Amino acid sequence: MDDEEDHQKLPDLVKELILRLISQNNNNTIDSPNPNSSHFQSSLRYAHRILSSRLNPSVAPDAAAIADSVKRRLATQGRSSDALSFADLYTKFASKTGVGSVNNKWAVVYLLKIISEDRKNSKNVDTSVLLPNLSISDAQLGKGSSSGSRVSRGADKGWSNGILLVAKDSENRREIAFREFVNLVKEENEVSEEVLVRDVIYACQGVDGSYVKFENDNVGYVLSEFVKVPRGTRTMVQKLCELGWLFKKVTGFISRSMDRFVAEDVGTVGQAFCSALQDELTEYYKLLAVLEALSSNPIPLVSESASSGNYLSLRRLAVWLAEPMVKMRLMADLVEKCRVLRGGAMAGAIHLHAQHGDPLVHEFMRRLLQRVCSPLFEMVKRWVLEGELEDIFAEFFIVGQPVKVESLWREGYRLHDAMLPSFISPSLAQRILRTGKSINFLRVCCEDRGWSDAAAEIATDIGATARRGGFRYGETDTLESLVDEAAKRIDKHLLDVIYKRYKFKEHCLAIKRYLLLGQGDFVQYLMDIVGPELSEPANTISSFKLSGLLETAIRASNAQYDDHDILDRLRVKMMPHESGDRGWDVFSLEYDARVPLDTVFTESVMARYLRIFNFLWKLRRVEHALIGAWKTMKPNCITSNSFTRLQHAVKMQLVSTLRRCQVLWVEINHFISNLQYYIMFEVLEVSWSNFLSEIDVAKDLDDLLAAHEKYLHSIVEKSLLGELSQSLYKSLLVIFDLILRFRSNADRLYEGIHELQTRISESSVSSRNQSKSRKQLVDKSVDQGSWIADGRKALTQRAGEFLRSMGQDLDAIAKEYSSLEDEFISQLPVQQHVDLKFLFFRLDFNEFYRRASPN
Repeated sequence: MDDEEDHQKLPDLVKELILRLISQNNNNTIDSPNPNSSHFQSSLRYAHRILSSRLNPSVAPDAAAIADSVKRRLATQGRSSDALSFADLYTKFASKTGVGSVNNKWAVVYLLKIISEDRKNSKNVDTSVLLPNLSISDAQLGKGSSSGSRVSRGADKGWSNGILLVAKDSENRREIAFREFVNLVKEENEVSEEVLVRDVIYACQGVDGSYVKFENDNVGYVLSEFVKVPRGTRTMVQKLCELGWLFKKVTGFISRSMDRFVAEDVGTVGQAFCSALQDELTEYYKLLAVLEALSSNPIPLVSESASSGNYLSLRRLAVWLAEPMVKMRLMADLVEKCRVLRGGAMAGAIHLHAQHGDPLVHEFMRRLLQRVCSPLFEMVKRWVLEGELEDIFAEFFIVGQPVKVESLWREGYRLHDAMLPSFISPSLAQRILRTGKSINFLRVCCEDRGWSDAAAEIATDIGATARRGGFRYGETDTLESLVDEAAKRIDKHLLDVIYKRYKFKEHCLAIKRYLLLGQGDFVQYLMDIVGPELSEPANTISSFKLSGLLETAIRASNAQYDDHDILDRLRVKMMPHESGDRGWDVFSLEYDARVPLDTVFTESVMARYLRIFNFLWKLRRVEHALIGAWKTMKPNCITSNSFTRLQHAVKMQLVSTLRRCQVLWVEINHFISNLQYYIMFEVLEVSWSNFLSEIDVAKDLDDLLAAHEKYLHSIVEKSLLGELSQSLYKSLLVIFDLILRFRSNADRLYEGIHELQTRISESSVSSRNQSKSRKQLVDKSVDQGSWIADGRKALTQRAGEFLRSMGQDLDAIAKEYSSLEDEFISQLPVQQHVDLKFLFFRLDFNEFYRRASPN
């Protein structure tokens, strides 16, 4: 019942509103309009049509906002009391809910606001304008009245033809306007839009149309200047024809690449790129076929009869070609960048365009790169699993070159940076290179086939993932896992072969013991037996004889218990010599490092070992010379009481000379002993210990080579053989030469003393045996230069002169040695290597030399 009452209340309200409006428009000439009159019924129908229309206000349905607007307008007009009253009334109105309340409250408030604004703006205007149709009489609304009378009466009332906005267009003015528009379009366009659409589709296929042709001057398809079309149409045709120019660019690249393929100048990556482009063009051809079918439908006129059928206009064509335009621009840009590239360089250049934020571009480039990179990934797989480098077009980022077997690891293969794609990191490329090199090293140098088992295991482990499509562009996890797993297993197998089958550690130890003179008994015995031979001129020494002496030294020392394979590699080497060189200057030992050990012990490495050997050999020679001098000095010191018969001055001179020689020997021996201790323990043993530690943690052959290089470099730098220690090394060689001079003078001194002792003994015997005087006269005639020939006085004189001469020589040697030693020691603190500073501490532990030369 309530709903029926609500529905009945609304029409009553509308009738009441119409009655009041009619009364106002008639200026109260009719006291009470008849509800049954035709005038009232016509006005009621007009009101119903307005209320049932879809005219909506252009404001958001927010009642609170409209109420705030009304309050602000009342406040700005100085009507504060009215604003408060309105606020109170609106609060009661908005809070009322339930039966009898208004549902659409904002519309009621908005209506009141509009009526208030209209009353304010139309105080001097006839109120009939508010609803002009309500003042028209029944006679005026009759069917026989003409439109002209309606218009004239409306003008008299000031309606401004407002009724024509809602009345039916009886004169078809809309159709007349459309016909005029069509005639205007025909006058401005010499060519119909259907023809232009067809020509644009032809241009998109690289074919000239009737009006759109390719011009080399403008480098693209253009609409002829003699064709009369609006500027907007010409601009749109020019933009759409860009697709045809890009299409010709892409197809031209594909055609040229296929022509060069016969001459093997494109490569597998280039072929894959052309194939991917051709597939994209196939999809493009399908789209053009659809568009060409649509272009056959006529374009309807812009009128009421126009429908949204399957026709193709220039604007619709622009929408269809928006996505192909993006792809074609990408392809044209790619062919321009890749015109002179190949292989990995081409894949890298294409990859740079894949770093794009547009999902369409990103997906397109990903699909293209999966095709392009497929040959590269296949090469990587063959290389890391089989060590095969099949790259007849020079596309891979690893290149090989023919080299000797001993240079295979270092020079046989290398990275070609220009062919390295940007999506493969340098570290990953190095691991790929090393894995394939390891396989080839095992196959060629080590003659080992065990790596194939490891490769088969890797292929089995990785194969399932690769078959699922992970081994392709954009999913590099499988690639890295394949390379890492292959590198780990193959490198481990390679090191096992080097350590166990070829005994790398044993050969390093042999080099340390024989070339670095670590086998003490062997070195001492070798010097003892080759010393006399090496004292001869270098050009008179036989290398075969020295080889025999080497074999003797091996059999006479603990070296005889070493592996025969190691001993067979130890040989005598005579270095190039000049005139005046002695055997000590050209003698050396060499170690024959055969394949595959010659990868570590290369010619340059063995040359550095030879340099270290020469230095250590000179040091051992000096030590051997000092030991020989001590052996000569010790017995003569004990027999010094044999010179009691000499004059006191000569005797004191003899004791002073002997003492000076012994003091100088002790000083030299202190220097040499500490230097040798430093070299043998602080340098060789420490470096060897570090080398063994690094060997144990080496993961591949490169780590092994780096550890050996570090070991050898440490020895060279600490042994004064580095570039920064050359001045120190030269000073040391001068000291060595001076020590050998001292040994010669010491030998000459004690030989003279031994001869003097013999002559004194002979003189004592001759004084007791006078019968031998005749024999001594005969000796005098035979040996005119002997000390006893002239008697005891001459003996004493000759002894004094000899001791004086030897004393002067020893003083000169001592002075020169002291100067050289001070110079050498003074250079040690300023050396960059810290171990050389420890050598200074060992030589001058009590600051003797520092106090002797404070400067």
